Amino acid sequence: MVRTPLTPEERERGERLGRLLREARGGRSMTEIAASAGISAETLRKIETGRAPTPAFFTVAALADVLGLSMDELVGRCSPGAPGEPVAA
Repeated sequence: MVRTPLTPEERERGERLGRLLREARGGRSMTEIAASAGISAETLRKIETGRAPTPAFFTVAALADVLGLSMDELVGRCSPGAPGEPVAA
C-alpha cells in the first residue's frame, strides 16, 4: 500500500500540533507524558517535531487528556488561521 504524500497544509498542521503539545508539556519530561498517554517517548518526539504530522486520533486524544487539553482546543489551535498562526495572504 502506497501512502499519498502529505500536502504542505497537512505538514504545517502537524507542526502546529507538535508545538502546541510541546508547550502544554512545559517542564514535564517527554518520558513521563508518553508513559501516561500509553505511547513511546519516540512517538511523542516524532509528533512534537513534526516528523509524524498525522498521528492516530486515539494517540492525540490520549495526549490531550494527559496534558489537560480539550480536543476542541487542539482542533481550533491547529487549524489554518488559528490564533497566533500566520494567515496566508
